[in-house]
Amino acid sequence: MSEYLLITISAASAVLALLFAYLKSRQVLKAPEGTPLMQKISLAVRTGALAYLKRQYRVVIVFFTAMFVILFILAICGLLTYFVPFAFITGGFFSGLSGFVGMSIATRANARTADAARHGLDKGLRVAFSAGNVMGFTVVGLGLLDITLWYILLKFVFKMEIGDVAAVMITFGMGASSMALFARVGGGIFTKAADIGADLVGKVEAGIPEDDIRNPAVIADNVGDNVGDVAGMGADLYESYVGSILSTCALGVVAFGSGLSIRAVALPIVLAGIGVIASMIGSLFVHTKEDANQRTLLNSLRRGTNSSAIIGAVASFFAVWGILGIEYYGIWLAILAGLIGGVLIGLSTELFTSDTYKPTRKLAESSETGTATIMIGGIGLGMASTILPIIIVGAAVIVAYFCSGISDPGNGTLGLYGISLAAVGMLSTLGITLSTDAYGPVADNAGGIAQMASLDSEVRTRTDALDSLGNTTAATGKGFAIGSAALTALALIANFVEKIDVAGGSIDLSIMNPALLVGVLVGACLPFVFSALTIQAVGRAAQSIVQEVRRQFREIKGLIEGKADPDYATCVDLCTKASLKEMILPAATAILSPIIVGLLLGASGVAGMLCGATVTGFILAIFMSNAGGAWDNAKKYIESGAHGGKHSESHKAAVVGDTVGDPLKDTAGPSINILIKLLSMVSIVFAALIAGVHLI
Repeated sequence: MSEYLLITISAASAVLALLFAYLKSRQVLKAPEGTPLMQKISLAVRTGALAYLKRQYRVVIVFFTAMFVILFILAICGLLTYFVPFAFITGGFFSGLSGFVGMSIATRANARTADAARHGLDKGLRVAFSAGNVMGFTVVGLGLLDITLWYILLKFVFKMEIGDVAAVMITFGMGASSMALFARVGGGIFTKAADIGADLVGKVEAGIPEDDIRNPAVIADNVGDNVGDVAGMGADLYESYVGSILSTCALGVVAFGSGLSIRAVALPIVLAGIGVIASMIGSLFVHTKEDANQRTLLNSLRRGTNSSAIIGAVASFFAVWGILGIEYYGIWLAILAGLIGGVLIGLSTELFTSDTYKPTRKLAESSETGTATIMIGGIGLGMASTILPIIIVGAAVIVAYFCSGISDPGNGTLGLYGISLAAVGMLSTLGITLSTDAYGPVADNAGGIAQMASLDSEVRTRTDALDSLGNTTAATGKGFAIGSAALTALALIANFVEKIDVAGGSIDLSIMNPALLVGVLVGACLPFVFSALTIQAVGRAAQSIVQEVRRQFREIKGLIEGKADPDYATCVDLCTKASLKEMILPAATAILSPIIVGLLLGASGVAGMLCGATVTGFILAIFMSNAGGAWDNAKKYIESGAHGGKHSESHKAAVVGDTVGDPLKDTAGPSINILIKLLSMVSIVFAALIAGVHLI
């Protein structure tokens, strides 16, 4: 099979994914939007979300313009090719576009999901999941399309060598990661500031229900679900997806001889195309019964993701056979290790965050003795939850390394290529994995609309069931992203070492090298510093919302009695201003750190920094994501009637736990996986500068 045909098939898969997303969007938009009040609330959320994204993109454009100029100057100096600045721009553009498309459909699906839930749980699930399909397949479609278009342009139009093609393409991964960081951090600050303000003042102090229309922060809270958990998540997983593929392409150039290097670059792109088809088929298996409990709902989504994984595993064998040859069957085993690892990470996340299992139920039980005990329990649960993902990813690394090297035992780079392919395998079925993740915020918004529009309590019960499941699937999606980030980061570090060698520099990886040791310490500290910046930013923004909600309850006569309307716009505006201001410093830290460390400590220091950041970032991200998810579902488990139910002392303690967990699971935690990859990509792009200029 020719190289051109392989890439053409992959491009066709990308177009097919986008067509599938379009058809699913039409399916969602055909569903009834409900009563006039439901439509009015949905419009308010959509307007606020679009206004925020427009203001965020204005800030981001300034950054991308500055980076374009810097990269263009480096190209003039001969350190980069002239394609690099443009690749950087397209990566950022498509990353942002993925989030924008997903958010656009999510803000149109919320009222439709609530209306569908009036007629049955399965109908509500189908509308919300279809909206998630739009996000999932838009991300994989745009990601695969961007990759194949650049490959065709560079390889077939400009006739560049395959090594140069891979080097240029890694740059648009840097653009995607940069955009994702702004989207995740900014959106995460917005959503958690609004959520915390709405919960602490509304639920705890005023004693009114969640998503009560009297709460001034309730629209901002629902807007935040979309700009953070949809637009931010879409940009996040877009960069995870393309990052894993691009790092594998780069390693494929050096892992194989000249005869197979082109095919080794094409393989991860083809695997992504296979994943698109497998995800489409798996989506057909997602449905549930009307009286479904949480375990049944979990199984309905698991049926879709597992079906996709099985189809992808079988098809990838024939892909490896046809592209590289049957003697490279070890490469397929590496891909299989990634696929199985992804499924197991999802299961371990469910174990620690779903209220159908013992850990979260025990956490809910700890609320009976107060806020302190549920806080202690959540921290301990989050720490314990890191054990299984570490074992799973560690096993995947070992299996992928040694199995991929079966055909050429002395080729260490081939082993690294296998590890990177494991990350591609883990994310190959992202179309359906992200669908199960993105549907959660839609269900959450639907529950809010059901409450604000005073729909029957049965409707809210159904949307709460979908929302609770969404918390678990969101944690699972973060687990996939974090696990793949660790594997991808290892491949990117190897690529950085190779780039330094090409640039004429050297790296001393001896543990006796002080530059390396200092770099490890700096890198190990970076995820903590980054998390501190984002969490403190949420805290400051939340304080302003708490004060504003208290002011409105105090000064607007008749508001708490439901006789006056709150000022929703002020809360939305406060969240917008705070998030746009606060997202700049964390993003600057991620982008500037590799350059500063490189200029001070040289390439060895940067290599140490990348290793340190990958190790601590992986563990810290899992801890924060799972602890936050467990606190959230423990609260929802209590709200379902356990341990005294709503308005009990246990419920108040659980609300505080959920509030503390919010910035962990939705701001800092998911941003770390972007951090560890962006550090590596910036290091690769500036490798020539780092190799030539440093103090130590």
